[in-house]
Amino acid sequence: MKKLNFAMLGRALRTIPRITKEEWQNLDIVSQWLIATRSAVFIMTALAAAIGGFMALIAGNFNLANFLAALIGLVFAHASNNLLNDLVDSRKGVDKGNYYRSLYGPQTVEHGLLSTAGMIRFISVTLLIALACGVFLVARTGPGTLYLMLLGLFFLIFYTWPLKYIGLGEFTVIAVWGPLMVGGTYFVTTGGEWSWPVAIVGLVYALGPTSVLFGKHIDKSEADKVKRVYTLPVILGEKVSRYTTIVLWVVQYALVAWLILSGSIGISLAIVLLALPKFLYTAVVFSQPRPKEKPDGILGETWPLYLVHQAFLYNKRFGMLFLLGLIIDLVLVKAGIL
Repeated sequence: MKKLNFAMLGRALRTIPRITKEEWQNLDIVSQWLIATRSAVFIMTALAAAIGGFMALIAGNFNLANFLAALIGLVFAHASNNLLNDLVDSRKGVDKGNYYRSLYGPQTVEHGLLSTAGMIRFISVTLLIALACGVFLVARTGPGTLYLMLLGLFFLIFYTWPLKYIGLGEFTVIAVWGPLMVGGTYFVTTGGEWSWPVAIVGLVYALGPTSVLFGKHIDKSEADKVKRVYTLPVILGEKVSRYTTIVLWVVQYALVAWLILSGSIGISLAIVLLALPKFLYTAVVFSQPRPKEKPDGILGETWPLYLVHQAFLYNKRFGMLFLLGLIIDLVLVKAGIL
């Protein structure tokens, strides 16, 4: 068994490494898994779970074992979806040739890093871990968790096909990263207490990952048209999709303001305003047509990831500040100030 390559582990968690087949073969199984699952994006899922967990802490009803099971289960479910997405797109011929997905990082099946059988083994083990966490939580919290798990499993299996192909992928992300992940984590962490205000808080956060998906689908919209993958940006067109993404970010701030004024969340969440400079920068990038060729300077460093990279960086900033606001809120509640 190969020794863990800690340098690659860190690299895979920060970005999507571009590696050769020889480099892949010399890697340990953990590094291979992190690369194959595109683990750098797991932070969006971890933030969603953390938000649900901190909302449970603020409510004064927090079970650590349940929270950890939810966090692990959600991350492995996300990983399963990424693996399944690559396998299905490869089998359907979408990722053949010089397709966008094959340009920004290793598509493990298309690039010959994993055989179909190897990919199926990766999916099976990863999904089994996610399901084990779900079964554990169902046993501890009851049938409500089973319904949430089955709903999540539906989206996991059918996002890749047909939902992504008929313009429903973006709506799926809103549902999954919002009420399902944030609301669901709160539900199991509190032992089975559903909260619509928490689900709405989840919706605020979910608009961020949805904007990241918009950026990705705008980046590859021309390639998707050729492959007949009708994502929402393909249906709406580039310009409308770029401005729709900006609107999603504006709605996030509007919802935060409404939740604070309604008393659903504390004034501490106003800390997300510190993300405004990053929002303005990213909005300017999205207000302009996507370049046809790799631009010079910092904007071209992650090419062909362009809009999606900028959306990811902004969402990371907003999400971390949102979580920090909840932490401050919790401290103030425990101190008896709120």
